[in-house]
Amino acid sequence: MKILVAEDERDLNRLIAKSLEEAGHCVDRCCDGGEALDFIRASEYDAVVLDVMMPVMSGHEVVSRMRAEGSAVPVLFLTALDGVDDRVKGLDLGADDYLIKPFAFPELLARLRAITRKYAETKSTLLRVGGLALDTASHRVSRDGREISLSAKEFAVLEFMMRNSGVVLSRERIENNVWSYGYDGGSNVVDVYISYLRKKIDDGFEKKLLHTVWGSGWMLKAPE
Repeated sequence: MKILVAEDERDLNRLIAKSLEEAGHCVDRCCDGGEALDFIRASEYDAVVLDVMMPVMSGHEVVSRMRAEGSAVPVLFLTALDGVDDRVKGLDLGADDYLIKPFAFPELLARLRAITRKYAETKSTLLRVGGLALDTASHRVSRDGREISLSAKEFAVLEFMMRNSGVVLSRERIENNVWSYGYDGGSNVVDVYISYLRKKIDDGFEKKLLHTVWGSGWMLKAPE
């Protein structure tokens, strides 16, 4: 999963991020509410771990704005406030769960699994663009019935492009959504993966799905 950690206690922030990465997740992190909202608007996350009391903007205000802007991404609040009224306020604003500090990391993982399970069920598991089909549940990809083998990163790039079919996607936008926000993996890392995908989903087929839009990026779209 791709997870945003917004926590102003920097040592705790680093510890949570490191632990999530060791559990196999892709993590972005920030230390204030304003920055958290910027991250959420710029990228797509499977979950947000959000401290309640942060500078610039509180966690309560962040989740309130998220929901007002239509974001349904699951939010797990971290807080030292364990009063019933505090928990009720956060849940009423749109948070999905609460975790009281201090906490055990296995519980954090379990709560993230719980709040993302329902969210994942609301997202279509089968994506189609033309004859190309991608199943997010089984991680299987095929075109016109022909199975296509992809690496984990190739799959992530293709899934993002299929969810945005017909839209021109810039190099920066793909990087920010498939890799960590602000990832500095080299200027051609996206180009390399686009090249890999083009060979796998287009070579051998008469009509092409993956198109270069010169000076802007790439677009995946069904043949006209």
